[in-house]
Order: sequence, then structure tokens, then C-alpha cells
Amino acid sequence: MDDKILIIQKIGNGLVVLFHHLALFGIGATIVWSAAHEYLKIVATGHAGLEDILLLFIYLELGAMVGIYFKTHRLPVQYLIYIAITALSRHLVIDVQKVSDNFHIYLLLSITAAIVLLCIAIFILSYTSKKFGNPEDDSKHFEKDSREDR
Repeated sequence: MDDKILIIQKIGNGLVVLFHHLALFGIGATIVWSAAHEYLKIVATGHAGLEDILLLFIYLELGAMVGIYFKTHRLPVQYLIYIAITALSRHLVIDVQKVSDNFHIYLLLSITAAIVLLCIAIFILSYTSKKFGNPEDDSKHFEKDSREDR
């Protein structure tokens, strides 16, 4: 009976890994496709505005995040924050041209405050990662020690 359960678990784990890789390839292909489409629009226009360049940076960061996730099986939270900062910066650049009343001024100030908070979060994540390490590093170290004890 235990052998059947182990076989079912191996098949289930294999299916999860297969789905994981297919999903990552799908997401990566979608990012490349979207970036290429945006780049072709820029080329057709004949020039790139700042918001276009920032959008290409967002695609680049998304691609880097998928690549890191594919290699390490860890979702780098810092890249998500970088993407959020870039997206908010892009929004800020586009909305600065439309400032007409107090609401827009408060919106711009709140976006700026959000960017500052995200920068502080990046600083805290970087500092704690360097000072204390990552939890994943401890589990790898623990696995290595337990193998050496055998």
C-alpha cells in the first residue's frame, strides 16, 4: 500500500513540476511577445517617449524576475518592488502633464510617497538579507548538515 502512495506522490510531484515549467515558459513568452509588440510600436512611431522607455524597463524587470524564479524556484520580492517603483514612476511621468486641480496634486503626492515607501522597503530587504541571510539559505545549510551526519 505504501508503494502505491509513493508512486502517486511521485506522479503528482512530476505533474506539479511540469505545470510549473509550462507556466513559466508561458509567462516568459508573453513578456517577450508584449515587449516586442511595444518595441515595434515605438519603431513605427519613430521615437520613444519616457513612458515608453519605462514600460520597456518594466518588461525587462518582469523577464529578469521570471528568469530568476526559473533558476532558483524562489520569487524575488525585491524585483516585484522594483517593478512597482517603475510602474508608479511611469504613472507619475504621464500624470504630471495632466495636473489641473488639487485632486491631481494630492494624487501625485501620494504616488511619490508610495515610491519613497517602496524604496525604504527595498533598503530594509537588502539590509536584512545581507545582515541575517535568507531563510532558504538556512534550510539548505540544515539539509547539508543532516546529510553529513549520516
